[in-house]
Amino acid sequence: MRSVSCENLLEHSAQVAQIAHALAVINNKIFGGTINPERVTVLALYHDSSEVITGDLPTPVKYYNNDIKQAYKNIEVVANYRLLGMLPKEIKSEFAPLLIQDTDDYENKIVKAADKLSAYIKCIEELKSGNNEFSKAYKSTLALLEKNMLPEIKYFLDNFIKGFELTLDELD
Repeated sequence: MRSVSCENLLEHSAQVAQIAHALAVINNKIFGGTINPERVTVLALYHDSSEVITGDLPTPVKYYNNDIKQAYKNIEVVANYRLLGMLPKEIKSEFAPLLIQDTDDYENKIVKAADKLSAYIKCIEELKSGNNEFSKAYKSTLALLEKNMLPEIKYFLDNFIKGFELTLDELD
């Protein structure tokens, strides 16, 4: 069971990294930003590292109320410090900024937005394959994206999301 969870975490982190990279490029090329796409990509690869220790808590539970949300964020911080503590002292300084991220900087806002966009794309894919269990998540995830709409997300939704809604036959 653990290997399936780790595999899903790796797949998810890879997709978030790809989307975060694209959002950073959009920031720079479309909106004149100066974000380092490679740094954003690496931050995205590590964004859920705490789940190696905590496991993944379903979003509806994580965000049920502010008390639970804050408690879980605290657990994630403790888990990331624990991971950092497991590393040899010679390399801790390289991993510290990846495991203990400043959630207020714009690079991390890009990663958080990429994470939500990844969840939204997952909903699209599930609905496309006939899994209507994702219809509520589709709506709520889109509402979250719209509530915290970064210009890069709007651009991505306006220009690329339709491609995820098409079948392979329709992609030509």
